[in-house]
Amino acid sequence: MKTVITIKIAGEAGQGMQTIGLVLCRIFKKAGLNIFASQNIMSRIRGGNNVFELSISVKPIHSCRQYADIVIALDKSSVSLHRKNMAQDGLMIFDQEKFKVTETNPALFHVPFYAMASEKGGSEMFVSASACGIIASLTRLDFDSVAIELKNTFSDKQTDVIEKNIQVAKTSFDFMQNNFQSNRFAVIKKKTDAGLLMSGHEAVALGAIKAGLKFYSAYPMSPSTTIMENLSRYARQFNIVVEQAEDELAAINMIIGASFNGVRSMCATSGGGFALMVEGLSLAAMTETPVVIVDAQRPAPATGFPTRTEQADLDYLIHAGHGEFARVIFAPGSNEEAFYLTQKSFQLSEKYQVPVLIMTDQHLADSYSNNKTFNLEKIKIKRFIISKKDSKNITNYKRYQFTKSGISPQAIPSWINDCIYADSDEHTEEGHITEDASIRIKMVEKRFYKKMALLSKEIENPVTFNLKNARTILIGFGSTYGALKDTCVFLKKEKIGFIHLPQVWPFPAKKMITILKNPKKIFTVENNAGGQLAKLIRRETGIQVNGSILKFDGRPFNLDILVQSLKERRII
Repeated sequence: MKTVITIKIAGEAGQGMQTIGLVLCRIFKKAGLNIFASQNIMSRIRGGNNVFELSISVKPIHSCRQYADIVIALDKSSVSLHRKNMAQDGLMIFDQEKFKVTETNPALFHVPFYAMASEKGGSEMFVSASACGIIASLTRLDFDSVAIELKNTFSDKQTDVIEKNIQVAKTSFDFMQNNFQSNRFAVIKKKTDAGLLMSGHEAVALGAIKAGLKFYSAYPMSPSTTIMENLSRYARQFNIVVEQAEDELAAINMIIGASFNGVRSMCATSGGGFALMVEGLSLAAMTETPVVIVDAQRPAPATGFPTRTEQADLDYLIHAGHGEFARVIFAPGSNEEAFYLTQKSFQLSEKYQVPVLIMTDQHLADSYSNNKTFNLEKIKIKRFIISKKDSKNITNYKRYQFTKSGISPQAIPSWINDCIYADSDEHTEEGHITEDASIRIKMVEKRFYKKMALLSKEIENPVTFNLKNARTILIGFGSTYGALKDTCVFLKKEKIGFIHLPQVWPFPAKKMITILKNPKKIFTVENNAGGQLAKLIRRETGIQVNGSILKFDGRPFNLDILVQSLKERRII
């Protein structure tokens, strides 16, 4: 019996792969299995070839596999496209009659799912429901679990639509039960539900809500849009204003205005949209206004691959903005980190009155996995503004008052009797424009030196795995975490460990120097072409890595790809 089973549902955009893929995710999660699902999608509404990939295991799993055990081909092109990425004993299921494929091969199995969809559903549009029945049969799950989840998924549809989906799935399930007797894809069910199922951007949205988000503004730009979609779903329940701005300039300026008035605010975009936000980023830094910004990376420059993944904005985010000012950059690599680091982003941003940037990417944003229920008390949510009660007693207020720490008290307009002056020009403690050289020096020291010193004391520590006896160490940040962990578990006899960086700025230089004090072979694993992390490590620590394993084709790393790369370099 296989320890990991990888399933791919492939077809044209518009055939419902994502919907049915998520139905399967929920079915397997409720069966107590660990899952990791990702999407390989093209930037078009109809046509092309899209894939929903799902790996399941009784053990924890953090990435998909390159080679599929089961492929459901919903269109003819998928048959030829995905045969090369099938496991040695894999099975491809397709409609031989519909696609007019006459080849006979033990790896190819014919199911007339188009005829079933037309007969039981009245339309070929129900063909994706067949995938649920086929996969449930192959993995030896009860059909009841399929029927329940289809009913839940389509609960907002008319009753006859729900019943048609169930009937098509049941017909396919029965066909497989009668015609495919092998148990090689059977899974072992557990009695307990395997925790929470969500995507990386769902975790970001929920973390923001837990942190007290009340205003969100963004212009839709993939892959960041799923944050807005998730926040919109909960907006009424948690009294959140979700604003679709006319462009990215408006989006960031809106959250600066809201935050200046005491409202916890956030915006999100991708690299191209962030380029438009950079002037606003510097405005937030100069006015010491807390802002949280998500950069959901995709391949660039320009439009690039709108629906693919990359990690090429690292240097960009560290240096974005004109002038020098303090900032924080987080790079979560899992749902848990996305949830907790989003909360921490709001805390640090308001506490130190600085911009906090969260780096995600399409792979993290649109991948689904199960995780333990979040600890809602892990991060104590605090506000760092002058309370409404205390504001009544304030006189001679100075928004940019020089303090020993470098953090000025933040009052909210209308809560105090004094005027609040804020200026994008260099300014005095009171907020009035100045060109005084001595004040300029003190303000730069305040905004840059003092705040960076404070932020350096609150750095999120690197995550380490299997370093004690490791001869080779792999280092990554962000969404490479899953592939790194699965690879090091798989290669445990090869004495390979890894370091994952959930925070890349301020860089955890002291911690990294301590971790890497004994000479070892070190390689960075990055979804970019320039080895940006390797260069950052050398600049901040003086440590020169032995090399970088780079991938910049718009597709993420996984265990198979990373193991192959290690073999090619003779690291293993």
